[in-house]
Amino acid sequence: MATFKKTEKIQKLDSKKKRTASSRQWLLRQLNDPYVAKARKDGYRSRAAYKLIEINDKYKFIKKGCRILDLGAAPGGWCQVAKTIVGQNGFVVGVDLQDMIPITDVTLLKGDFNDESIHHQIMNTFAGEKADVILSDMAASACGMTDVDHIRLMLLLESVYHFSFHLLRPGGSFIAKVLRGGTEKDLLTQLKQSFAKVTHFKPLSSRQESSELYVIAQGFRPAKGGNHSETPASSDNIININNEKL
Repeated sequence: MATFKKTEKIQKLDSKKKRTASSRQWLLRQLNDPYVAKARKDGYRSRAAYKLIEINDKYKFIKKGCRILDLGAAPGGWCQVAKTIVGQNGFVVGVDLQDMIPITDVTLLKGDFNDESIHHQIMNTFAGEKADVILSDMAASACGMTDVDHIRLMLLLESVYHFSFHLLRPGGSFIAKVLRGGTEKDLLTQLKQSFAKVTHFKPLSSRQESSELYVIAQGFRPAKGGNHSETPASSDNIININNEKL
């Protein structure tokens, strides 16, 4: 696992430029974040790449030849990491609402995961093959109210869980971002019924002040999860995704 030393020299902003307080705070955080600097050096599109590296170093779910679905993929850091690991015999599909600059040997799809049409695009891209791993670093649009943001993310996560019954192979893995407090009890119960092992993990590369952590579900057992013949998307329950991989 990669380790980092704290930046010794604190970078400062040009005081002549007019910025909002929130903009100044974000820029200062970026300038003095060792993972941001490391991502630039290593050629990753975002510091989030190191989150996936850490998670996979610990749980080892991505291997050579694997088939990967990455949801909430923009700007593409997780796709880069996954493709490096799976090699030429594996393949990676990234999905996001935002446009993404192409990544060599990675299929990128643009669309809202809550839209049924993107489910069909994903299934067509896998062409009858099953995914070994489904990754979700998606985040529902935040309103600033912790409880509401948590519920929105849980609804989004639940739709990904149901979709896994259509695409994930038996024995496969499901990794998704949740907020502090972990996965809601009902969904956690469903995950434990459908996967042999379920746990939570917060990477060191996740900012200390961030409420995010990840649910790691391994050993998919689709027969345990009941009937999921219907597609999970519903026009009555659309959540706009505003994912920022920083």
